[in-house]
Amino acid sequence: MTKKKILGGIIMLLLAVLLNFTIIQYVVPLDQEEMTLSVSVKAEEAANVQVYYLTADDDFEKGFQSSQVVGHGYKSAGEAEVMEFEIPADTTYIRFDPTETDGQVLELGEASLSYDGTAIDEKLSYDDPYDTQTVSAESDGDTWKVTSEGTDPFFIWQTDTGAQKAAVDAAPKTSRTVGRIIICVIVDAVLLFLWADSKRILEIPGDVLANKKLVWNLAKNDFKTKFAGSYLGIFWAFVQPIVTVFIYWFVFQKALRVGTQQTKAGITIPYVLWLIAGLIPWFYFQDLVSSGTNVFMEYNYLVKKVVFKISTLPFVKAISNLFVHLFFIGFMIVLYAVYRYYPDIYTVQIIYYSFAMIAMALGLVYATSAIVVFFKDLAQIVNIILQVLVWMTPIMWNMDGMGLTGPLATILRINPMYYIVSGYRDSMINKVWFWERPGITLYFWILTILLFCFGTMVFRRLKVHFSDVL
Repeated sequence: MTKKKILGGIIMLLLAVLLNFTIIQYVVPLDQEEMTLSVSVKAEEAANVQVYYLTADDDFEKGFQSSQVVGHGYKSAGEAEVMEFEIPADTTYIRFDPTETDGQVLELGEASLSYDGTAIDEKLSYDDPYDTQTVSAESDGDTWKVTSEGTDPFFIWQTDTGAQKAAVDAAPKTSRTVGRIIICVIVDAVLLFLWADSKRILEIPGDVLANKKLVWNLAKNDFKTKFAGSYLGIFWAFVQPIVTVFIYWFVFQKALRVGTQQTKAGITIPYVLWLIAGLIPWFYFQDLVSSGTNVFMEYNYLVKKVVFKISTLPFVKAISNLFVHLFFIGFMIVLYAVYRYYPDIYTVQIIYYSFAMIAMALGLVYATSAIVVFFKDLAQIVNIILQVLVWMTPIMWNMDGMGLTGPLATILRINPMYYIVSGYRDSMINKVWFWERPGITLYFWILTILLFCFGTMVFRRLKVHFSDVL
């Protein structure tokens, strides 16, 4: 065993210890240590209902922060609708914002808390010891009639932390422990595989670095020749995405009157800003996967050359599409500034999410580009999947605003582009760092590493037969 291999093993061991500690301390699989607030709402008007919370570690005097809010849209005006809000299990105060209309009368069913599907033995009262609420409430049997006062009406519940702790302690801990162990085992297995097969895994990045000047020249030429022969040239590379943004904006905001969007952090923002933060990463991902899938057929004259490192061609497409992506990132920042949402330190985080998206997309491209050489129909299948995936990724619609929970929400979140799109919005709107979401960040990078290893493995197995087919 060489010294490099031993040094790599030590680094992987230290990384494994760090990741396992992070998983045990911060990543909570299957059970999120949250309780569910359920309340029946019946109001005269549809509105965005918000629930703010304070935990045992928070200071009531400092007030409720925008980072501690869960919101759902009440859409059934005049009808009772049961709404559920996921809040931390150690919540001490709950602020309920039912409407934005002065003088509106709401009927609220008895609010209840549950943990892991089991009701918590406590009743929430409308008593506010600090006299800060701006509603008047009257009991009417099992319901409360609440009349809003002022332009920002709300009321506050005080919870029984003792009952909540008892419910958490009584819940079985097996699922949480087993879940953490499973994730640690998967992470350790991935790191062990990377260490054992590091030579082959790093072969392709090594080829790219060794031929970086050639890759750069090919990427520039690929970008220029894409629109060669047209009068407006590369101008078309920017027109189509802008037209697409305009169409979605017109349909959703003007025709369907979507108006503003509210994030999970309780921030209300114009729809066009919320939309463009999701569309811009999607445009790049879609173009890279679509064009990258056909890269070996497009450059078949290079594939047949023995001396040329064809493993660099997917990177050529990644860089070629990056030119347009960088332009639209700048366009997005300017558009936000026009609406007085100015760039700050969080905006720099877009670099990280762009790198993460490229790494994930390249793993897919190495697999699809190698397979499509032998199975031409795959290119059409990939395009169809991309058409479906754009709607499964919360780009045009707001998953947080719809209040989706349970298995459906989990299925939508395992889409790796959900992490990227949410990351762009965290950078531009919510102002949240990626390390503040350790669970989904760890999941994304494990999936990305596995995709890259699988894609490059498929490529290496099939590349020796490319010249026979092309």
